[in-house]
Amino acid sequence: MPPVTFNIWRGGAEGGEFKEYRTEVTEGMVVLDAVHQIQAESANDLAVRWNCKAGKCGSCSAEINGKPRLMCMTRMSDLPVNQPVRIEPMQAFPSIKDLVTDVSWNFEVKKRLKRFKPRKPDAPDGSWRFAQADTDRVQEFRKCIECFLCQDVCHVLRDHHKHEEFIGPRFFVYSAALEMHPLDEEDRLEDLKRANGIGYCNITKCCTKVCPEHITITDNAIIPLKERVVDRFYDPVRMLLRVIGG
Repeated sequence: MPPVTFNIWRGGAEGGEFKEYRTEVTEGMVVLDAVHQIQAESANDLAVRWNCKAGKCGSCSAEINGKPRLMCMTRMSDLPVNQPVRIEPMQAFPSIKDLVTDVSWNFEVKKRLKRFKPRKPDAPDGSWRFAQADTDRVQEFRKCIECFLCQDVCHVLRDHHKHEEFIGPRFFVYSAALEMHPLDEEDRLEDLKRANGIGYCNITKCCTKVCPEHITITDNAIIPLKERVVDRFYDPVRMLLRVIGG
Protein backbone atom coordinates (compact mmCIF):
# COMPACT_ATOMS: atom_id res chain seq x y z
CA MET A 1 0.00 0.00 0.00
CA PRO A 2 1.41 3.46 -0.89
CA PRO A 3 2.08 5.98 1.90
CA VAL A 4 -1.02 7.72 3.23
CA THR A 5 -1.25 11.48 3.71
CA PHE A 6 -2.47 12.82 7.05
CA ASN A 7 -3.50 16.38 7.79
CA ILE A 8 -3.15 16.72 11.57
CA TRP A 9 -4.07 19.78 13.59
CA ARG A 10 -1.08 21.29 15.35
CA GLY A 11 -1.52 24.10 17.82
CA GLY A 12 -3.14 25.07 21.09
CA ALA A 13 -5.51 27.53 22.74
CA GLU A 14 -3.87 30.42 20.92
CA GLY A 15 -4.54 28.88 17.50
CA GLY A 16 -2.82 26.57 15.05
CA GLU A 17 -2.98 24.96 11.65
CA PHE A 18 -3.14 21.63 9.86
CA LYS A 19 0.22 20.13 8.96
CA GLU A 20 0.75 17.40 6.41
CA TYR A 21 2.49 14.11 7.16
CA ARG A 22 2.96 10.94 5.14
CA THR A 23 3.51 7.48 6.55
CA GLU A 24 3.29 3.86 5.53
CA VAL A 25 0.12 2.02 6.50
CA THR A 26 0.05 -1.74 6.91
CA GLU A 27 -2.81 -4.20 7.21
CA GLY A 28 -4.69 -4.06 10.51
CA MET A 29 -3.55 -0.58 11.51
CA VAL A 30 -5.90 1.82 13.24
CA VAL A 31 -5.65 5.61 13.14
CA LEU A 32 -3.95 5.70 16.54
CA ASP A 33 -1.21 3.40 15.18
CA ALA A 34 -0.62 5.81 12.31
CA VAL A 35 -0.48 8.80 14.66
CA HIS A 36 2.08 7.02 16.85
CA GLN A 37 4.09 6.17 13.76
CA ILE A 38 4.07 9.82 12.68
CA GLN A 39 5.20 10.76 16.20
CA ALA A 40 8.15 8.37 15.91
CA GLU A 41 9.12 9.34 12.38
CA SER A 42 8.57 13.05 11.95
CA ALA A 43 6.66 14.76 14.80
CA ASN A 44 8.15 13.82 18.15
CA ASP A 45 6.35 16.70 19.88
CA LEU A 46 2.86 15.77 18.60
CA ALA A 47 0.48 15.67 21.57
CA VAL A 48 -2.14 12.92 21.61
CA ARG A 49 -4.02 11.41 24.55
CA TRP A 50 -4.48 7.62 24.71
CA ASN A 51 -4.37 4.78 27.19
CA CYS A 52 -5.92 1.34 26.63
CA LYS A 53 -5.98 1.13 22.81
CA ALA A 54 -8.95 -1.20 23.21
CA GLY A 55 -11.91 1.18 22.96
CA LYS A 56 -12.64 1.07 26.70
CA CYS A 57 -10.95 4.11 28.24
CA GLY A 58 -12.32 6.86 25.98
CA SER A 59 -9.00 8.74 26.01
CA CYS A 60 -8.22 8.94 22.29
CA SER A 61 -11.34 10.80 21.18
CA ALA A 62 -10.78 13.05 18.17
CA GLU A 63 -12.42 14.04 14.90
CA ILE A 64 -11.44 11.97 11.90
CA ASN A 65 -12.52 13.32 8.53
CA GLY A 66 -15.00 15.52 10.37
CA LYS A 67 -16.61 12.78 12.47
CA PRO A 68 -16.07 12.35 16.24
CA ARG A 69 -14.51 8.91 16.72
CA LEU A 70 -12.10 6.91 18.86
CA MET A 71 -8.75 6.76 17.06
CA CYS A 72 -8.01 3.31 18.46
CA MET A 73 -11.24 1.89 17.03
CA THR A 74 -11.08 3.50 13.59
CA ARG A 75 -9.40 1.15 11.14
CA MET A 76 -7.36 2.64 8.33
CA SER A 77 -8.97 0.14 5.98
CA ASP A 78 -12.34 1.80 6.62
CA LEU A 79 -11.09 5.20 5.47
CA PRO A 80 -10.58 6.36 1.89
CA VAL A 81 -6.84 6.06 1.20
CA ASN A 82 -6.95 8.06 -2.04
CA GLN A 83 -7.40 11.30 -0.11
CA PRO A 84 -5.75 12.80 2.99
CA VAL A 85 -6.96 11.65 6.40
CA ARG A 86 -7.88 14.74 8.43
CA ILE A 87 -7.42 14.49 12.21
CA GLU A 88 -8.33 17.27 14.62
CA PRO A 89 -9.24 17.60 18.32
CA MET A 90 -12.81 17.63 19.65
CA GLN A 91 -14.41 21.00 18.97
CA ALA A 92 -16.71 21.29 21.99
CA PHE A 93 -13.87 21.69 24.49
CA PRO A 94 -10.89 24.05 24.85
CA SER A 95 -7.69 23.05 23.10
CA ILE A 96 -4.60 22.26 25.16
CA LYS A 97 -2.17 21.16 22.48
CA ASP A 98 -2.56 19.44 19.11
CA LEU A 99 -5.10 16.61 19.51
CA VAL A 100 -5.50 17.03 23.28
CA THR A 101 -8.45 18.98 24.69
CA ASP A 102 -9.42 20.06 28.19
CA VAL A 103 -12.42 17.91 29.14
CA SER A 104 -12.37 18.83 32.84
CA TRP A 105 -15.70 20.68 32.47
CA ASN A 106 -17.39 17.29 32.21
CA PHE A 107 -16.10 16.19 35.60
CA GLU A 108 -17.20 19.45 37.20
CA VAL A 109 -20.70 18.86 35.80
CA LYS A 110 -20.78 15.37 37.28
CA LYS A 111 -19.91 16.70 40.73
CA ARG A 112 -23.03 18.85 40.90
CA LEU A 113 -25.54 16.18 39.87
CA LYS A 114 -27.63 14.57 42.60
CA ARG A 115 -26.30 11.22 43.68
CA PHE A 116 -28.01 7.88 44.17
CA LYS A 117 -30.48 7.94 47.07
CA PRO A 118 -31.81 4.47 47.94
CA ARG A 119 -35.31 4.06 49.27
CA LYS A 120 -35.90 2.25 52.53
CA PRO A 121 -35.84 -1.57 52.41
CA ASP A 122 -39.28 -3.00 51.78
CA ALA A 123 -38.74 -6.46 53.24
CA PRO A 124 -38.51 -7.54 56.90
CA ASP A 125 -34.98 -8.84 56.38
CA GLY A 126 -33.76 -5.42 55.23
CA SER A 127 -33.67 -6.23 51.53
CA TRP A 128 -35.47 -4.75 48.55
CA ARG A 129 -37.95 -6.29 46.15
CA PHE A 130 -37.93 -5.31 42.47
CA ALA A 131 -38.31 -6.91 39.06
CA GLN A 132 -35.29 -8.06 37.08
CA ALA A 133 -36.59 -6.08 34.11
CA ASP A 134 -36.19 -2.88 36.13
CA THR A 135 -32.50 -3.52 36.71
CA ASP A 136 -31.93 -4.63 33.13
CA ARG A 137 -33.30 -1.31 31.89
CA VAL A 138 -30.43 0.74 33.33
CA GLN A 139 -27.58 -1.65 32.52
CA GLU A 140 -27.18 -0.17 29.03
CA PHE A 141 -26.30 3.22 30.51
CA ARG A 142 -23.47 1.76 32.58
CA LYS A 143 -21.53 0.87 29.42
CA CYS A 144 -20.52 4.53 28.99
CA ILE A 145 -16.71 4.94 28.82
CA GLU A 146 -16.87 8.76 29.08
CA CYS A 147 -15.15 9.35 25.77
CA PHE A 148 -17.32 12.50 25.47
CA LEU A 149 -17.88 12.01 21.75
CA CYS A 150 -21.60 12.53 22.35
CA GLN A 151 -20.79 15.83 24.06
CA ASP A 152 -18.57 16.85 21.16
CA VAL A 153 -21.16 16.19 18.47
CA CYS A 154 -24.04 17.86 20.36
CA HIS A 155 -24.81 21.17 18.65
CA VAL A 156 -25.95 22.76 21.93
CA LEU A 157 -22.38 22.50 23.24
CA ARG A 158 -20.41 22.48 20.00
CA ASP A 159 -22.11 25.32 18.13
CA HIS A 160 -24.04 27.26 20.77
CA HIS A 161 -21.61 26.85 23.70
CA LYS A 162 -24.34 26.41 26.32
CA HIS A 163 -21.93 24.81 28.78
CA GLU A 164 -23.32 26.80 31.70
CA GLU A 165 -26.94 25.87 30.98
CA PHE A 166 -26.76 22.37 29.47
CA ILE A 167 -25.13 19.22 30.84
CA GLY A 168 -25.07 17.30 27.55
CA PRO A 169 -25.95 13.76 26.43
CA ARG A 170 -23.36 11.98 28.56
CA PHE A 171 -24.90 13.33 31.76
CA PHE A 172 -28.45 12.76 30.65
CA VAL A 173 -27.37 9.11 30.34
CA TYR A 174 -25.90 9.31 33.84
CA SER A 175 -29.07 10.94 35.18
CA ALA A 176 -31.24 8.33 33.46
CA ALA A 177 -29.22 5.51 35.05
CA LEU A 178 -30.08 6.96 38.46
CA GLU A 179 -33.58 8.22 37.75
CA MET A 180 -34.72 4.85 36.34
CA HIS A 181 -33.00 2.73 38.98
CA PRO A 182 -35.64 0.72 40.89
CA LEU A 183 -34.14 1.62 44.28
CA ASP A 184 -33.52 5.33 43.74
CA GLU A 185 -35.96 7.88 45.18
CA GLU A 186 -34.15 11.16 44.54
CA ASP A 187 -36.10 13.85 42.66
CA ARG A 188 -34.04 15.24 39.77
CA LEU A 189 -36.82 16.61 37.54
CA GLU A 190 -36.54 20.22 38.71
CA ASP A 191 -32.80 20.17 38.02
CA LEU A 192 -33.28 18.52 34.62
CA LYS A 193 -35.72 21.24 33.62
CA ARG A 194 -33.85 24.27 34.94
CA ALA A 195 -30.18 23.83 35.85
CA ASN A 196 -29.44 20.95 33.43
CA GLY A 197 -31.27 22.34 30.41
CA ILE A 198 -32.86 19.21 29.00
CA GLY A 199 -35.25 21.42 27.03
CA TYR A 200 -32.38 22.52 24.77
CA CYS A 201 -32.09 19.01 23.31
CA ASN A 202 -34.09 18.69 20.11
CA ILE A 203 -33.47 14.93 19.78
CA THR A 204 -31.47 14.93 16.54
CA LYS A 205 -29.94 11.59 17.65
CA CYS A 206 -26.44 12.66 16.62
CA CYS A 207 -25.17 11.58 20.05
CA THR A 208 -26.55 8.09 19.55
CA LYS A 209 -24.87 7.80 16.15
CA VAL A 210 -21.35 8.50 17.45
CA CYS A 211 -21.49 6.43 20.66
CA PRO A 212 -18.79 3.72 20.43
CA GLU A 213 -20.65 1.61 23.01
CA HIS A 214 -23.87 1.77 20.95
CA ILE A 215 -25.90 3.22 23.82
CA THR A 216 -29.29 4.32 22.53
CA ILE A 217 -28.85 7.71 24.18
CA THR A 218 -31.75 9.59 22.63
CA ASP A 219 -34.51 7.00 22.68
CA ASN A 220 -33.69 5.23 25.94
CA ALA A 221 -32.32 8.06 28.10
CA ILE A 222 -33.13 11.57 26.88
CA ILE A 223 -36.68 11.06 25.62
CA PRO A 224 -37.86 9.23 28.79
CA LEU A 225 -36.36 12.02 30.92
CA LYS A 226 -38.07 14.63 28.76
CA GLU A 227 -41.37 12.78 29.20
CA ARG A 228 -40.99 12.82 32.98
CA VAL A 229 -40.27 16.55 32.96
CA VAL A 230 -43.28 17.21 30.71
CA ASP A 231 -45.57 15.10 32.93
CA ARG A 232 -44.45 17.04 36.01
CA PHE A 233 -44.34 20.61 34.72
CA TYR A 234 -46.44 20.82 31.56
CA ASP A 235 -49.37 18.46 32.10
CA PRO A 236 -52.46 20.76 31.80
CA VAL A 237 -54.30 19.14 34.70
CA ARG A 238 -51.31 19.48 37.01
CA MET A 239 -50.78 23.06 35.86
CA LEU A 240 -54.41 23.87 36.69
CA LEU A 241 -54.11 22.27 40.12
CA ARG A 242 -50.98 24.32 40.82
CA VAL A 243 -52.80 27.51 39.87
CA ILE A 244 -55.79 26.62 42.07
CA GLY A 245 -53.58 25.53 44.94
CA GLY A 246 -51.35 28.58 44.68
